[in-house]
Amino acid sequence: MKKLFLTFAPALLAFAPSALAAPKQGDVIIRHVSIVDVEAAKTIAGQAVVLKGDDIVAVGADGAIAKDWHAARTIEGKKRYLIPGLWDMHVHFGGGPDLIEENKALLPLYVANGITTIRDCSGDMPEQVLAWRGEIASGSLFGPRLLTSGAKIEGIAPVWKGTIEVGSEADVDAALDRLKNRDKVDFVKITDSTLKPELFLYALRQAKILGLKTSGHIPMALTVDQAVDAGISSIEHLDYAYNAGAKDEAAIAADFAAGRIDRAEANRRLDAGFDRDTAMAAYRRFAAKGVFVTPTLNGSRIIAYLDRDDHSKDEGLAYIGPKLRKTYDWRIERAAKADAAAIVARHKQIEDVATILPMLAEAGVPIIAGTDAGFLNSFNYPGFGLHDEIELFTAKGLTLAQALASATRAGPAWFGQLDRYGAIKPGMAADLVLLTKNPLEDSAATRAIDTVVLRGMVQDRATLDKMLADTRAKVAAWNAEGAAR
Repeated sequence: MKKLFLTFAPALLAFAPSALAAPKQGDVIIRHVSIVDVEAAKTIAGQAVVLKGDDIVAVGADGAIAKDWHAARTIEGKKRYLIPGLWDMHVHFGGGPDLIEENKALLPLYVANGITTIRDCSGDMPEQVLAWRGEIASGSLFGPRLLTSGAKIEGIAPVWKGTIEVGSEADVDAALDRLKNRDKVDFVKITDSTLKPELFLYALRQAKILGLKTSGHIPMALTVDQAVDAGISSIEHLDYAYNAGAKDEAAIAADFAAGRIDRAEANRRLDAGFDRDTAMAAYRRFAAKGVFVTPTLNGSRIIAYLDRDDHSKDEGLAYIGPKLRKTYDWRIERAAKADAAAIVARHKQIEDVATILPMLAEAGVPIIAGTDAGFLNSFNYPGFGLHDEIELFTAKGLTLAQALASATRAGPAWFGQLDRYGAIKPGMAADLVLLTKNPLEDSAATRAIDTVVLRGMVQDRATLDKMLADTRAKVAAWNAEGAAR
């Protein structure tokens, strides 16, 4: 009998290999969770997600995944909703060398708010931010994945600091060469303080030839259509997109360029000349040309209503260092100088501009969530502000699904990275947010954060709370230090 057993045992094993196969090993498994499929605007209940390193390696029905996979750590996702990590596609760091540490203290605020990637749209410390990008990527600095434009391209002696000043096509060529080959920037930012309109267009065209994405502020002496034709990749701030809806935009731009009207009169005429049919034709052209729009609507709303809203007791102030808070004064003081008529005008302007948000969506223009948070931009709090932006999008006419997509898929789409970010499936990045509310039913749900997974590293609620507490403690210490002087 012993010999008979030895003879047939291998044959028995050959017929049932799966019964003895060891489960596959992951690092983290999230069980019993409802996955939010942002692209399809639906939830899928009873799922499990396995993470290994910084990758998602398995997704499927909970029972099947749990049978095939084991993991060192299990996260219970029952009555929870899993979304891709949030992206804030318009942030700033700046204020000068004395503010480096206060700016660095903002990085954990993004993670604590579920934001796993940020796009820095240039401030006045580009070299520092470029260094942070590398340190975050290597793991030596904690923070969200950081994509940056480096120094912005501007004209000679501009208002904004931290720029590459250009006065000729040769200067533009040199600037782009530096940004692409030395700084290896993720995109190029071009602004219009003193930049000649023809050089603005030249920079857009040359950047496109070099394969660089571009974003920026469109000079008043140009039409939006000229910038679109030259190849701008994203229009920052909704008011520029609004200008494209003026029937006589070209004449207004020409009058401004010739010095016949000032900026205030140009804006008045652009507002008076807005026409829905003109706007929709322009926005369909945006969509056809692959141009995205980053509204930064909440930041504009804050400035517009500084006369009405009291921010002195904002909870967000506890996370902003005293020197950064001081940079708020510039906009506050400028807003305070406005007379009654100017205040009424700016209220009307922000409400008028906001009406184009659903028009852009209707035309098929990808809308990107970005806050404009950072130095100078008063009471627009890093991390927290993205949730304000998402809620404002829905209040102004976007669906819940469109608003969520603006903060999870539009950023990856703009960078051409939808193969890695913006969805929950095998092969995607392990950048995830576990929510206690369904974001397809509640615009405030993105605030209800249970857990954040950043590059495969689990940050549970207690860890997130500690990040916030640590930042508050730093700011309190800086406040006390300043008061003692």
